[in-house]
Amino acid sequence: MALAGDAITHSVLPGIVAGFLLGGSLDSPWLLLGAALAGLACVLLIEFLHHTLALREDAATGIAFTTFFAVGVLGLRLFASKIDLDPDCVIFGSLETVVHGARLSFRSMQVPAAFVSGAGAVVVGVLAVMVFGRRWTIGAFDPLHARCLGFEDGRARAVLLGWTAMMVTSAFQSVGAILAVALLVQPGACGLLVARRVPGVLIVAGLHSVLSALCGFYLAWFAAINAASAMVLAGFAWLCIAWGYSLLRGGRGA
Repeated sequence: MALAGDAITHSVLPGIVAGFLLGGSLDSPWLLLGAALAGLACVLLIEFLHHTLALREDAATGIAFTTFFAVGVLGLRLFASKIDLDPDCVIFGSLETVVHGARLSFRSMQVPAAFVSGAGAVVVGVLAVMVFGRRWTIGAFDPLHARCLGFEDGRARAVLLGWTAMMVTSAFQSVGAILAVALLVQPGACGLLVARRVPGVLIVAGLHSVLSALCGFYLAWFAAINAASAMVLAGFAWLCIAWGYSLLRGGRGA
């Protein structure tokens, strides 16, 4: 599933290029639409290769995301120079400048559009966890038990992958592909090292994300490096601390 998240973050690249060709700017709604459709197409391709062609899940994921990423890189090389698209922005994001992009008016306030899309994704994400959280939890830890309870693992998994594609699409302009993968994997891994029960894992994962963002921001400011890369390094440092804590407690989790 971690590899599937990595696949989705890379698969949006062709949609980003297509959105730029149609809209010509980072603020174009075509950009988000193209990225969302590309992520969804990658999810559907993974499911097709896995279920219809009977390929192993990891093999299907590897085939899908490398193909989409290759198409996106080719599009960048062929067309990005015409519309001033920086490949580094796609890979590393533009956290330092995203607040200066398009703004939306709410009465007398001017709010960055990236904040609005991110907040909307958070709301949808919380609702999705409330509706599908039990199915996702049981399916993640015991797929056989989930099927015995009547939960359709395939449908719940498809919803999870589609939801992940939506979250990645809403955040790619800010965080880029590299930090998006780290934020999908590092917090959950940290939570599993510290807590035994799912609510505890979710709380620790949220704390890890916030601390990684804050510490990474100050590291980027102090060392004059890319903010997204600094946050990935900060997240890895917190992951190491969680691992040390789990060893002191005498086990994998508290």
